[in-house]
Amino acid sequence: MNTLTDRQQQVLEFIRRTLQQNGIAPTLREIADHFRFRSVKAAADHVQVLRRKGWVTTQPRRARTLQVTSRAPQFPIPLYGSIPAGLPDDRRQESRGGMPLDLASLGIRPTARTFVLEVLGDSMIGRHILPGDLVVLEHGKTPRSGDVVAALIDNESTLKTFVQERGAPPCLRAENPRYPQLHPAAELVIQGVMVGLVRRCRP
Repeated sequence: MNTLTDRQQQVLEFIRRTLQQNGIAPTLREIADHFRFRSVKAAADHVQVLRRKGWVTTQPRRARTLQVTSRAPQFPIPLYGSIPAGLPDDRRQESRGGMPLDLASLGIRPTARTFVLEVLGDSMIGRHILPGDLVVLEHGKTPRSGDVVAALIDNESTLKTFVQERGAPPCLRAENPRYPQLHPAAELVIQGVMVGLVRRCRP
């Protein structure tokens, strides 16, 4: 397999992300502007290398025809530790590196704000979210009532269902009758909205 330099990986991921977010490929000028290359030729040289190594295809003399090939590497999605699906605690989310998840096969288009947390606890079993599962979340997405969210409630972290009823402040609902509904005393901060779930095989 033809390996990529760090910069080539960054250019490939920018092309992939632009295609996912906008539905069209970036132009060479947009690539040059994004990476602050001194010339469009520098962007063209990077794309030419990616083509030669088999990571992208393009049609000559036509704009926005870049496509990432199916054999292109999947770049890691950040794994920010674990999150309680039980009673909230003061666990801090610290990066544990990345996971090379093929989210496209799940129908998920990852962005720069996509991240993953490992589930601890059984408060969400009513939504088929089990201990050890990986929840894929999108930071900055506005939650709707019924969405599963990673949240800080009074500065403690938890994974619950977001509930917003007319005329009432939002709260968090467990999907297991053993756990209470959570109402913030002071603050409720949504860190991410769940967009997917990955279940790892257990021995």
